[in-house]
Amino acid sequence: MTRHVAVIGAGVEGAASAVELLRAGHRVTILEPGTPGGEQAASFGNAGWLSSHSVLPPSAPGLWKKVPGFLSDPLGPLAVRWGYFPRALPWLLRYLAAGSTEERLLRIARALRPLLKDSAVLHTALAGEAGVPELIEHKGLMNAWHSRAGFEAEVMGWRIRRQVGIEWREIEGEALREMEPDLDPAYSFAVLTEEAGRCLSPGRYVAALVAHAQAQGAALRKVAATGLRLEGRALKGVALSDGTVLECDAAVIACGIRSAPLAAQAGDRVPLQTERGYHVMLRGANAGPRHSIGLGAAKMVVNPMADGLRAAGQVEIAALDAPPNWKRAEILRDHLLKSFPGLPDPFPADRVSMWLGHRPSTPDGMPVLAPSSRCPEVIHAFGHGHVGLVAGPRTGRIVSQLLSGQAPEIDIAPFSPTRFR
Repeated sequence: MTRHVAVIGAGVEGAASAVELLRAGHRVTILEPGTPGGEQAASFGNAGWLSSHSVLPPSAPGLWKKVPGFLSDPLGPLAVRWGYFPRALPWLLRYLAAGSTEERLLRIARALRPLLKDSAVLHTALAGEAGVPELIEHKGLMNAWHSRAGFEAEVMGWRIRRQVGIEWREIEGEALREMEPDLDPAYSFAVLTEEAGRCLSPGRYVAALVAHAQAQGAALRKVAATGLRLEGRALKGVALSDGTVLECDAAVIACGIRSAPLAAQAGDRVPLQTERGYHVMLRGANAGPRHSIGLGAAKMVVNPMADGLRAAGQVEIAALDAPPNWKRAEILRDHLLKSFPGLPDPFPADRVSMWLGHRPSTPDGMPVLAPSSRCPEVIHAFGHGHVGLVAGPRTGRIVSQLLSGQAPEIDIAPFSPTRFR
């Protein structure tokens, strides 16, 4: 059966879904008011990690003890703005509960592992099809700490990773110096997860995927979806911000943080929160890592990209339209300069850029990826939080399989919207 599918959102989930739907013979219209891959999109500014080992939610046992610190330190790696705390509290309680025991973490890891596995391989294939193979690199990702003790402080998470089939290589002392000569010598222990990869320009990559979908026949309309037109359990169309209705018989909700109202119309109330994240880019940096590195002491990821050296991280719980706190990005910059002493400090201001984006996050760190409760032709593909980029290719494949009458290639039961009822 071929359908006319409205793909709502041109981030990485929507772009990958469009490509795979076209491959299956469907007609596709992409609805995106902004520029695909533009700075307004979460896909633009992430760390660029294709981290197939990111199978754990951000929450962890004992995290509830740190909540006073989240409120009192607006510049900490995880902060909650006081004025927004009452609105965020129900989501935060679910968030804390999701990671409250090792058993719960293992359950989430077992669900996420099939979704993320082989991500670098799948991205390599997609990038090749889209004509940008140079934007995907498959040489592993590194996590580094000042000592083995830093790694051992996170041993539960790494133990769970091993239980779900993730392997890594330990690197210490002089071997680390040889692999990463520009890294601060205070870092003496690291692990390299060789199955993982990285993207050298997420914004350009997503733009290329959308352009590839257009070249394969997809239409791109620069409008927002404002509502679904449903008759009983059947989809008749999607209402648009220009006052028109796009007639279609299937839809994919993949518009990131703005997905929840549409999901509610399709019968599913999803607790979706923006985990606001920041990055800083240094253009023309003359020092930096050879690999993409997660620095445990700084709680950030450093990725040498096509357009500069990017440091990304931070979680800020605040209103969607709250003004940025650029001091948070300045902290990333300062950590970056300290971590790579060969960089000039201060770094020339005219070669520094900062960005704020919105991770569309569910409390348990897992996406909503399933047919909607009211209409099986409306597919949820949002809420990926910290794993949006890495999960993109397989999310697109599953969306296409669902709308083509095929069984999904992995078990998607854990990603059902009904888990929040």
